[in-house]
This record gives sequence, C-alpha cells and structure tokens, in this order.
Amino acid sequence: MNTSREGNTTWSMLGNSSGKSPNCTDWSQASAGDVFKLFLMVLLVVVISLGNLVSLLVFFRVRQFRTSQGYLKASLALADLAVGLIVVPYSVYREVNRLTWGMEPEMDKYEKPACFITGPIFAGCTFVSISTIFLLSVERSVAVLKPLHRKAVITKRRTIWLIVASWAMSCCLAVVPLLSSPDITFQYNACSKMCNYAFPTDKPPESHWNIMLLYPVFDFSVLSGTFAINAVTFAAVHQYCKKRKQLGEEAQGGSNQVSFSDITAAKTIGILTFAFSISFLPIAVFVVGSVVGYQWCKFSFYAFWILTSNSCWNVAIYSVWDPKFRQGVRELFNKPVLISTSQDAACSQEEHSSAPACVAVLKKMFRPESNR
Repeated sequence: MNTSREGNTTWSMLGNSSGKSPNCTDWSQASAGDVFKLFLMVLLVVVISLGNLVSLLVFFRVRQFRTSQGYLKASLALADLAVGLIVVPYSVYREVNRLTWGMEPEMDKYEKPACFITGPIFAGCTFVSISTIFLLSVERSVAVLKPLHRKAVITKRRTIWLIVASWAMSCCLAVVPLLSSPDITFQYNACSKMCNYAFPTDKPPESHWNIMLLYPVFDFSVLSGTFAINAVTFAAVHQYCKKRKQLGEEAQGGSNQVSFSDITAAKTIGILTFAFSISFLPIAVFVVGSVVGYQWCKFSFYAFWILTSNSCWNVAIYSVWDPKFRQGVRELFNKPVLISTSQDAACSQEEHSSAPACVAVLKKMFRPESNR
C-alpha cells in the first residue's frame, strides 16, 4: 500500500529538521530501531532458507515422504523458500543502502524492475501457501474418513496436477491488480520495508482500488473452507478414538483402521492452518483499512513481517508435532555415517573383489531407492 508520503516525511525529519542540526538522541533511537529490524530481516533469511532447504531434502530424499502429502508439503516449503531467498534479501538490500547513506538512495533505475519481481513473488507465494494448506486438509480428510479409498482418490499424478494448478492460479492472482488498472503498480514502501501494491501520490484512490479486496476475500474464503474440513476431520478422529477406547484395540482391527500417523498428520495440518490464519489476519486488516483510506505506517511493518515470519513456522511445527519428520531428518543426516561404516566393512572383507563391493555401496549411497 502507498504510504510513501508519510515515509518520506519521516526520513526528511530525521535527516534535516527545518535547516537545524538533527536531534542526536532521536537519531540514535531511530537508528537503533532500524538496525534491530535489519537484524531480524537477516535472521529471517537464514532461518527460512535453512529450515525449508532441510524440509525439501527430507521430502525428496527420504523414501517414506514420497507420497501425495509429501509432495504438497514440498510445494509449501518451496513457496516459503522463495520468500526467504528472493523477497526478504531485497528488503535487506534496500535497508542496508538506506542506513549506509542515511536517507533513501536514488534507485529509480533499479527499483521498478526489482519490485515487479519481488512483489508478485511474495503475493503469489502467499496464495500458494494458503491453497496448499487447503489441499493438505482435503488429503488428510480423505485419509481419515475414507481410508479404504484414499489410494484410489489421492494419487501422486493428481496431486502433482493440483500443485501445478495452485501455482498457476496464485501467479495469476498476484498480477490481477496490475492488469485491472494502469494506476496500480509495485513500489518499495519505507514503512512496510517491502515492495507493495502502490497508487500514484498525485491521484486520489478511486473505486478500482477495490480490486485489492479480492485478496482478503479469497484468502478468508479458502481459510473458512479449510477450517470446515479440519473440523469434520477432527470430529471423525474424536469418534474413532472414542470408539476404540470403548471397544478395545482388538475390536478395531482390519484395513478400515485409521493409523496413528494419519491422526498425527491431521493434527499437524490443523496447527498449520491455525498458524497461517493468525499470521494472515493483520495483513487482511491492513489491506481493508488501506482501501477505506487509512494509512498505517508502523502497523504495515508488523503486518507484512508477521506474515513473512510464517515461512519459518511450518518447519518448526513439523519438528514439534510430526515424529515422522523428525525421523526423516535423523535419517537424512545419519545415513552418510552409516553408509561410510558399511563401506569400510565391505572393502575390508572383500579385498579380493573390493571394486564390486565398493561400487555397490556407492550405489546405495547415491541411489537408495533402487535398493529398497
């Protein structure tokens, strides 16, 4: 949103106060706050990038995660990784330049193309996240309600096509405001410290600004559907656990039994939904308020960066609530040590034919799926 007037006024007051010497105390406090915000941005780059890289390695390298649910979680991790590697680093770059020069540097030549890259990526990845969480909720609901039919209904091929459709739809939604009006553009905002949709300062907002309401309406509609699906899933899990407790485990045998991993995965998706809703609520309030005419400089920073921090919450949720994910991380990092040990044993026991044995071990190291 466009709060550049307020932001420019703030920077001019910091740099020059009516031709008088700047207040050293105010400047020191403002600089300390900006440096702290910059530190948080850099920390987010590291945490988001490392966490989601580990998630992608687990989902793609560990065989037990090569499922429809694993592909959806990998898509979610990829969207979060794009935020950590592209969107946040550009904000860090702009803030480093501003703190270095003491004011907004002249970057008109590079600002527009950079914002037209990072802005749609951030908006598109937000839509990918919410649509993927919706698909994860549907997948878990089918697994819990129809365990006998889930392999027929939820296939890897269908999941991949749904992921492609999710990314395509999200990219289209991200550029809808740009296509709807030539006055709406992307501009780096000194308040939110991100590239946001902006309106020309010499023109008042008109009715076509209402296209921005498409975002909170779409997101809250998808979130409402996700909460409804999760409610049905948790109700079925509660009934299953209640019945199992009454009749005993031996009476609940058979292929129709819901596994403990299915229940745990459903709880994990529910927590993901709740976490995303909490992080999205401030940005929805900000968008609606901006369309109405309010300009919230400080609030815009917290709204955008609370939503950005959600990109590192997913990995933390997996690590705490999903024992299979923790096992996958251990398998990912411990496997080279175990393979190295087996390699040494094979080479020492088969000295007369060491080459074939070592080749077999190396094959297990780089192509584990061909040996299972």
